Amino acid sequence: MDIFGDRWTLVIIRDLFNGKKSFREFLESPEKISTSVLANRLQLLEGAGITNHILSNKDKKVKWYYLTDRGIDIFPILYEMIYWSKRNLDQEFHPFSKEWFKKYDSLTPEKTIIENQKNYKEEREELLEL
Repeated sequence: MDIFGDRWTLVIIRDLFNGKKSFREFLESPEKISTSVLANRLQLLEGAGITNHILSNKDKKVKWYYLTDRGIDIFPILYEMIYWSKRNLDQEFHPFSKEWFKKYDSLTPEKTIIENQKNYKEEREELLEL
């Protein structure tokens, strides 16, 4: 609970799975995380071995964050939380979420989890090759 016991940590992990990599991109999320909270949570995640970062080749002030294998292993938990929300909360989902549900509705949970983890690992490899 020390790591995942707040709203923001899971938002950052979700955003990483959805392709966000930079501090600025995290700030653009609809939840409107503050800069101080974001910096704190990114440090927490790196300290726990869930994320890491590299410096941009173009601008050494810019960090590109990514999930480690330990972080990628969190996806099944995130998946279950997403589908719990879909089953149990009567709310309108963000258009991005609606598209995600539509894309993966025909797959089993196991296949959805495997595909998302595989896709993320491929994206991470591309980032680390830069």
